[in-house]
Amino acid sequence: MAGYEGSMIRRRILARQLRLLREGAGLTLEEAAPKLHFSVSKLCRIENAQVVIDIHWVKSMLDLYDVGGSRWTELMEIAQEAMQPGWWKAYGLGNSSYIAFETEARRAQSFSLGYVPGVLQIAEYARALMRAVPVRRTAEQLESEVAARLHRQARLTSRENPLELVTVIDEGALRRPIGGTHVWHRQLDRLVELAGLDTVDLRVLPTEVGAHAALASEFTILNFGDLGEPDMAYVEHTLGALSLDKDGDVTRARLTFECVQSDALDPAASVELIRRLAGA
Repeated sequence: MAGYEGSMIRRRILARQLRLLREGAGLTLEEAAPKLHFSVSKLCRIENAQVVIDIHWVKSMLDLYDVGGSRWTELMEIAQEAMQPGWWKAYGLGNSSYIAFETEARRAQSFSLGYVPGVLQIAEYARALMRAVPVRRTAEQLESEVAARLHRQARLTSRENPLELVTVIDEGALRRPIGGTHVWHRQLDRLVELAGLDTVDLRVLPTEVGAHAALASEFTILNFGDLGEPDMAYVEHTLGALSLDKDGDVTRARLTFECVQSDALDPAASVELIRRLAGA
């Protein structure tokens, strides 16, 4: 479990394991709660990862469910990790933010419709995007969010905990001069540079494709590797964002991504197109 920063996924892993242990012990919520001096609703919230876990709660639950040995040690380690604040907290972001989940993911598949994906943005480009959105931020908050966005890029070159990024970017997003011509050209140059990384598979969906499967919105699918967490689909829209982890929703997202990836240029042709745009 070493090498990960963050708490939200650890909380979900722990919650699922505690529920399975209770069920394995043959106890219902109504039977286990009073033995733990919890209300049924509190135990339910714990098992649904809706509350920050307390280490003493976990010890009581493991004792009740007769868990010992290496299994006890493993779950206590997860509980301790779940209590640690993620790196994003220093930037003023919460555990429910997209970054909290991306940090723990091994692979991200993203389709971007209106702008370059956040994990690939340069500071000036990110700053221009944030300023365009009617969300109140102080100058300090703006710079913190930009810094957090840049921090995410480090995983693309990390040896210990790399993020594999498979991304399809709509050509229209690459033609939009966000931040002005100079910033736009620098952003395109940065995309060419990042496309050369072993961890990045970057493709462009050309405008000539016309109507396509993801014309309505952009989205990302996160895979958590050997952590045992189900894949998650994350959909951004003008008024906010939506996280989806039900099998049907994630399956639909995968199929949609496969469609746009199939319609996109191959990586070499995509980089060539970006170079032409950067030189325009």
